[in-house]
Amino acid sequence: MELSKVAPTDAVMTLLWDFKLEMKFIKDLTRLYQDNSNKENAEGMTAYFRNKFEFFGIKAGPRRNLLKIALDENKEEITEHYFDIVKSLYSLPEREFHMCAMEIYERQKRKKYEVQDIQDIEFLIATNSWWDSVDYIAKNILGAYLLMYPDQLKPTLSGFSISENMWLQRSTIIFQLGYKTKTKEDILFQQCMKFKDSNEFFLQKAIGWALREYAKTNPQSVLNFVNSALLKPLSHKEAIRNIVK
Repeated sequence: MELSKVAPTDAVMTLLWDFKLEMKFIKDLTRLYQDNSNKENAEGMTAYFRNKFEFFGIKAGPRRNLLKIALDENKEEITEHYFDIVKSLYSLPEREFHMCAMEIYERQKRKKYEVQDIQDIEFLIATNSWWDSVDYIAKNILGAYLLMYPDQLKPTLSGFSISENMWLQRSTIIFQLGYKTKTKEDILFQQCMKFKDSNEFFLQKAIGWALREYAKTNPQSVLNFVNSALLKPLSHKEAIRNIVK
């Protein structure tokens, strides 16, 4: 069963809510964000994200600064309960909480991933999904995990690729964004070919972005691929944008 299709039961939501009420970190973070909310910014952010999420209206830099304050004051609680905190933040409506959840997870798991963490990573990608969250998770979390566990590369990409969740599919295209010379060219081209005929904007854009990024390392290889792959116009245009012909 795909994690993206599993809805939390009322009992689970009640437990999460009780947990949030008890967690000092979440109380502190909520207070900081409420005290620094900006209604005008929030309205603009909500509109930009097509009314999919609520916002406090706090931009990325200040949001991270406030998060650091709450983290520094609750280090032990974060270390002991980080994933419960991540899930609790994900259950809240404001987008700022979702972004904090991903950053907390990445910070806690950096260079310490375990094989079974792919289940948590799938949950993070498939829940509250939009380009901002999926792009961060794919590059900074999924990408790091698959570098640590290369034997999980094929089963993960296979499972995510056949999922009905478009965001899981997108993550299979862009997870190597930070790899540079470590990029597995055959895997990149394979994933691009797998979705090249899709009419989904976010998949077409992902193909172009991933190829454009790899072109910084191997422009001729990308150009050769693009010239033979018959990509959608958007993917083609984005892929070769910075390649000198």
